[in-house]
Amino acid sequence: MTATAPHFGPAPSTPAARRPLAAAALLAALVGMVFGLLLGGAGPASAHAALTGSDPQDGAVVATAPKEVTLTFSEQVALGDDSIRILDPNGKRADTAAAPRDLQSGSTVKYGVSLHSGLPDGTYTVAWQAVSADSHPVSGAFTFSVGAPSKTAVVLPTEEAGGGLVGTLYGIARYAAYAGFVLLAGGSAFVLACWQRGAGARPLQRLVVRGWMTLTVATLAMLLLRSPYTGSGKLADVFDLDGLKAVLDTKPGAALVSRLLLLGASALFIAVLFGTYPRREGEREKRDLTFGLAIGGTVIAAGIAGTWALAEHASTGIQPGIAMPVDVLHLLAVAAWLGGLTALLVALYRTPDLDATAVRRFSGIALGSVVVLAATGIYQSWRQVGTWSALTGTGYGQLLLVKVGLVAVLIGIAWMSRRWTARLIAGGGGAEAETKSGTGNGEKPRAAASGKTEAPDASGAPSEDPARAAQLARQQAAVATAEKKRIRDADPDRSGLRRSVLAEVGVAVVLLAVTTVLTSTEPARTEEEARASTAAAAAPAAQGPVSLKLPFDTGGANGKGTVRMEITPARTGANELHLWVDGAGGEAMDVPEVKVAFTLESKDIGPLPVVPTRLTEGHWTADGVQIPMAGDWKVAVTVRTSDIDQTTIDKNVKIG
Repeated sequence: MTATAPHFGPAPSTPAARRPLAAAALLAALVGMVFGLLLGGAGPASAHAALTGSDPQDGAVVATAPKEVTLTFSEQVALGDDSIRILDPNGKRADTAAAPRDLQSGSTVKYGVSLHSGLPDGTYTVAWQAVSADSHPVSGAFTFSVGAPSKTAVVLPTEEAGGGLVGTLYGIARYAAYAGFVLLAGGSAFVLACWQRGAGARPLQRLVVRGWMTLTVATLAMLLLRSPYTGSGKLADVFDLDGLKAVLDTKPGAALVSRLLLLGASALFIAVLFGTYPRREGEREKRDLTFGLAIGGTVIAAGIAGTWALAEHASTGIQPGIAMPVDVLHLLAVAAWLGGLTALLVALYRTPDLDATAVRRFSGIALGSVVVLAATGIYQSWRQVGTWSALTGTGYGQLLLVKVGLVAVLIGIAWMSRRWTARLIAGGGGAEAETKSGTGNGEKPRAAASGKTEAPDASGAPSEDPARAAQLARQQAAVATAEKKRIRDADPDRSGLRRSVLAEVGVAVVLLAVTTVLTSTEPARTEEEARASTAAAAAPAAQGPVSLKLPFDTGGANGKGTVRMEITPARTGANELHLWVDGAGGEAMDVPEVKVAFTLESKDIGPLPVVPTRLTEGHWTADGVQIPMAGDWKVAVTVRTSDIDQTTIDKNVKIG
C-alpha cells in the first residue's frame, strides 16, 4: 500500500462531490477484495537470500571430519573469495581459503568450501556473508562438531551484514536519494503540469535544484559506501580503490553509475526549465517547449527510477519482467504526488501569486497518482508478503501495516485539505484576489517597471538620476511584495490550506522513511520460507522410540541369542540407547562385550561408534547418543561371546 493524496474539487455538499466519494469508496472495496484474494492465493517467491540448508547441518555431530562444507541458499547470491570461513575450536582457519565452489544444480543454489585433511575432533564454526540478488548483504553463522561437541574460542558474530556505522550511513544515503528524487521529479512535474509561471519563482527553483543536489550527493555516497557496506563494514574502506572497482562490476554498482549519468542529463533539463522556459513568451513556442520538456523529463525520471528497480527487490523473485516496470510506475507516482505536494506547500508559503487553477490541476495529478499507487502497491505487497500470517508475523509485514496506518492518517488530513481547497476556489483566492489590489500576476508599479523616475533638479526642471531611480524601484518592489504577503496571510482559506498541506507533508516525510526501511528489510515471503526450511531441518519426527530385534550366532558354545535394542526418542540430537542380550531360551545372557555403530550411507556419515555401559546382567545402556540428521540409518551391533567368538549383525531403521 502507498500513500494517497487529497482530491481537490467541488465542495462535499454538491452532487459532483458525492460522485467521486462514491467512486472512491467503490475503489477501496475493490482494492480490499483484490488484496485479500492475492494474499490468500499467493505462491512462493523470494527476495532477500536466506540460508536454507547446509551439510553438515547446524548443531550436527559427525564421526569424522567432512572433506567440504556446503551451504544452500534460497536464491542466487554473490560470494567473494573469503565469503565462507570455517574455524576450528581454537579459532584458526580449517578451510583451504579457496574461493567457494559453485555446486548449483537446477534451481538449487549451493556452494561448497574444502576443508584441510586430518582435522581434530571438536566444534567448528561456519561464518558466511553474501550479497543477495536484490543487492542487500546477508550473513550468518552456525556450528557442527566432529566426534563430540567441545568448547570453542570462536565467538559467533552478533551484528548482521550491513549494520554498524557504515550501515547507518548507507541507510541515510538511501533515504536522501529517495527524498531527492521525489523533490526533483515531483517539483518539476508540478511546474510543468500545474503552474508554468512557477518556473520563474525562485523558491520552486531552489526546491528542484536542492532535490537534484541531494540525489547526486546521496548516489555518490552510496557508491563509495557500497564496498564496506557489503564487505568489511569498516568506514575506512570507502577509500579502497580495489573495492570500488569491484563494486563497479556488480549490478548495484552499474545502477548507481547509470543514475549519475542520468543526473547529468537532468541538470540540462533543469537549466532549460528554469532558464530558457520562463523567457519564452510566444504561445506556440512555449507550448512546443512544454511538450519537449514533458517528454524528456518523463524519460529521464523513468530512467532514474529504473536504477532502483533494476538492482533491488523488483529484479528478483517471481515475475521480475512485470515487477520492474511496475516498480518504476510506483516510484514515479510517489514522486508526482509527494514532490508535487511539497512544491504546492512551498508555493503556498513562499510565493504570493499561486492561483486556484494550479491547485485544481494538481488535484488531477494527485488523483491519477492515487490510482497508480493503489494498483502497484497491491502487486508489490503480494510479491513481498504473500500470506496473512506473514503480514502480521514478520518484521516486513509489521512495517507494511505501519505504512498503511500512515496512509489512513494522510487520508484524514487530505479530507481537511479538500475542504480548504473548495473554499479557496469558491472565494476566488490566490492570484485572483490579489489582482483586485493591483498587485496580482506579478505586475510591478510603473516606476519600478520602467526602471527610472524623474526628480526635480535645482531649477525645478525634471532630471534623470539612474542611481536614485534604482533605489526607488527597489523600495517600491519591497512595498509591493510586502503588500502581497499581507493580502496572502490575511486570506483564511489560503492559511488553512497551508496548514493542512504542511501536516500532509510532515506525515509524508515519515511515510518515506518507513518506505526506505521496507526496501532494506527482508521480505516477509523470504523470512517465512527460511523459517519453514529451518524448522523442517530441525524439527524432530513425530515417531516414538525405535525397537529392534537382531538374532545372532557367534558359532561357539552358547553363541546363539537375540539382541533387543530400544532407541529413545529416535530423533535428531541426543538419544538414549538400551540394549538387552537374551540367550537361546530367552533368559538374560551375560556376554563379555557389546558395541554399536550408526551409519548414514546416503550422506556418507559414519560409522558413529557407541560403546554401551553394562548396567546389569544382559542389560547395557548408553546416554547422549548423537544422531546428527534424519535418515535411514544402518544400526550395526557387534556381540562377543568369548575371547575368539564374535559376530556383527545390522539392520536399517529410520531415525528422525
